[in-house]
Amino acid sequence: MLSLIYLLFSYLIGAISFGILVSHLFSLPDPRTIGSKNLGATNVLRTGKKLAALLTLLGDALKGSLTVGLAQYFELSSLIVGFIAIATLIGHIFPVYYGFKGGKGVATAVGVLFMFSWILGAIVLGIWLVVFFIWRYSSLAAIIAGSLSPVIGFFYGIDFYKLITTSIIALILILRHIDNIKRLINGTESRFKDKK
Repeated sequence: MLSLIYLLFSYLIGAISFGILVSHLFSLPDPRTIGSKNLGATNVLRTGKKLAALLTLLGDALKGSLTVGLAQYFELSSLIVGFIAIATLIGHIFPVYYGFKGGKGVATAVGVLFMFSWILGAIVLGIWLVVFFIWRYSSLAAIIAGSLSPVIGFFYGIDFYKLITTSIIALILILRHIDNIKRLINGTESRFKDKK
């Protein structure tokens, strides 16, 4: 019963959209109405407010770190920690507060991975940054970084259940980017441009 309560708590924490909250705080347009209409930091960055985008990124990442970190602090099993991580990510993607229409989960996933292993999280984040700054496609960066995360986790020796969770997270991120993958193949994906 306690595990079910924690799973629900993790989902509800994950369902908080910092993209919407921060945009409201900065009197910016609702991210669901601009750009890619995604709730994430990259779309908030399209407004030109870098601080707002940074706060969105940190908030969404900290959701994953908070729920998983608490689970590990209370020494829950790796299996339960894995379920908690996925519940948080599902909360972000399908938030009850916003009609079950959320973001793609990249920042929240990175927050989870940092708690599994700071080296894993740092490398995945580094890959995302390198790909993004070279090609300027947030989706491509997420797809490549997410796809490589289980491989990196394997080589850095995270335990079995965390490795399985990392693989599930990678699959979820890829599925969330199916439309982006099609547009990348067709050459119609929007490249991010700095707002002047």
